[in-house]
Amino acid sequence: MPLPTSLLPFLFVFLWSTGFIGAKFGLPYAEPLTFLLTRYLLVLTLMLPLVLLTRAPWPANPRQFFHIGVSGVLVHGVYLGGVFTAIKHGLPAGVTALVVGMQPLLTACGAGLLLGERVSPRQWLGLALGFAGVTLVVANKLADLPLAAMLVPAIAALLGITLGTLYQKRFCPQFDLRTGSVIQFLPTALITAVAASASESMLIEWTPQFVFAVLWLVLVLSVGAISLLNLLIRSGSAVNVATLFYLTPPSTAIIAWLLFDETLGGLAVAGMVLAVSGVYLARATPR
Repeated sequence: MPLPTSLLPFLFVFLWSTGFIGAKFGLPYAEPLTFLLTRYLLVLTLMLPLVLLTRAPWPANPRQFFHIGVSGVLVHGVYLGGVFTAIKHGLPAGVTALVVGMQPLLTACGAGLLLGERVSPRQWLGLALGFAGVTLVVANKLADLPLAAMLVPAIAALLGITLGTLYQKRFCPQFDLRTGSVIQFLPTALITAVAASASESMLIEWTPQFVFAVLWLVLVLSVGAISLLNLLIRSGSAVNVATLFYLTPPSTAIIAWLLFDETLGGLAVAGMVLAVSGVYLARATPR
């Protein structure tokens, strides 16, 4: 039975939240760009035969190829490269999540300028509440903030996911998810390979934990969550889609509590309530 459309945003939040967990499992055994390159190559190995077997349609003109490729480099290459590099170099995952958690605010500003979307006062209130909630969820991590230079990859990730969402909504909201995945991941893999060969040893320790992490990120994140993100971008406003990212840090905190017994303080719980309330206000359509 197909999943009700109303549940797709919640499934997306859950799947997207597991990305930090996958990084935590796999990064001890490979450098970040090498880890991501392995992920991208496995996605292409999986999707190319699927495209050929199902005779999935390709874009009708070269311009669409270009736009889909650019959106992929921003959403996958810049965003994931920034997140994984920040975590690998010592930035706490909670602080990384807080930096990336600014995305809905940036998207709201960009949606008005680039897409002509109107952001209502109610949505601005929801965006502000969501950001306050995210801040509370990771407040206990802020004391461990490393040197400011370690924030650069996280800021790059923030810009990548924000610009990628706006770019895709503006230039290529509609495309086949199967061929679109190939078009997005191919240039991302090429650029990541060049960056990894120039800056990393590209050595991998093939432990069971690394294999589990990379397979989880390929099947659940790169195929499942990214397909859902593309569907949500296609069917909703950029602001509504972006607000879902406010739920990622609280969701990640709950998963980490279940898997790693990481404690949740009172501030974190209060932050989750604020974040959920903010997303409700920002996404709800006024009657």
